[in-house]
Amino acid sequence: MYVDSVAKQHEGIDSIKIKTSGLVRSRSIIDRLVAEGVLELIIDFEKGDAAIPVKYRPKVEPKVVESKKAKEVEEADNLQSGVTVKQEFAKASVNYDQHNRKLQALYGDLTSGLTLNLNMLDEIVTEIVASVFRNPNAMTILTRIKDKHSYNWRHMINCAIFTAVFAKYLGYEESLVQEFAMGALLHDLGHAKLPQGIFSKPTPVTKNELTVIKKHVSQSLGLVKGVKGITPLMLDMIINHHERLDGSGYPRAIKAENLSRPARIMAIVDVYDAMTADRHHQDGDEPINALRYLLANKQMFDAELVQHFIKCLGVHPVGTIVKLTNERLALVLEGNKSNPIKPKVKLFYNAKHNHHVTPKDIDLSDNTQDLKILASVKPLDYKINLSRLLKEHLLE
Repeated sequence: MYVDSVAKQHEGIDSIKIKTSGLVRSRSIIDRLVAEGVLELIIDFEKGDAAIPVKYRPKVEPKVVESKKAKEVEEADNLQSGVTVKQEFAKASVNYDQHNRKLQALYGDLTSGLTLNLNMLDEIVTEIVASVFRNPNAMTILTRIKDKHSYNWRHMINCAIFTAVFAKYLGYEESLVQEFAMGALLHDLGHAKLPQGIFSKPTPVTKNELTVIKKHVSQSLGLVKGVKGITPLMLDMIINHHERLDGSGYPRAIKAENLSRPARIMAIVDVYDAMTADRHHQDGDEPINALRYLLANKQMFDAELVQHFIKCLGVHPVGTIVKLTNERLALVLEGNKSNPIKPKVKLFYNAKHNHHVTPKDIDLSDNTQDLKILASVKPLDYKINLSRLLKEHLLE
């Protein structure tokens, strides 16, 4: 075995630490260490040639690895991809716009009675997942751009992005992340088969209209039934994304024991994006309020998954504009998995005197500075065009 790092050695009442390393290949070496008063060793199994005892082997769940600390996962991902937010954003922004146009056309086709083109959706999902694995922040930032006139298809693509990011964070392998993302893209497809006036009216839906909207689940199933490539996981997400742990959901009012993990994930993502998106009858809420809602309703949403979701996105998700303690506005560019309230931001605006300032990248977790986030703000409150702002600061 290979002994590495620090060993404790007895010396009178106290002990001292000896830093050394080397291979231990015989019992005589062990006896000598004991004779010299060594009390404790740190063994590095990876550097030795002996088999690792079963009790010391890392426990890895098949397909899902949630035992790693979030920060370790984040660092490993960054090292593996080597793609910065700026590098990925240029490609992601082009793809995001193309995806929305394709989904708008698909939505119109389905409304007109045409059949589902799953190949086109598969291309969209493949590009989303590839982008997320290169750098999850770029696509996530784009979900912050609002347009109440295109909510239905933007909701589809945003949910696919959030689900891909979340599934990757939870440790699912890429092939399963693809399935998750496709399930999310399909989950509200049935809206295209309902009276479109319900979704475009400037006032909240009535009780009768809500009854009609609830039929979108069965309509979604009708659209994907018999289509080659639809998996049980996707069907599960479509059927059960409006079910709740306490049985208060629809269409079957089933309870926690009958709700799978994918269905619980889809429920969280669906509600989060619906609450934060602009729609004809309401302006989107700030992400922090949507996260508070999910946290406060433990009887409906899986509390453990909600906690993971918050750590995944951050209390102030990427793409959010926040006000700092120095009266400056900043754009959140990268989350902090180990401390969600201290992300990396780009300072760009003087909120006290209402003018843009020289951009500056700041890591709020850096102990050398004492800036903190006071609150998230809506871009329009400061007459800021978020889409233009993102292009100015993220397109190289």
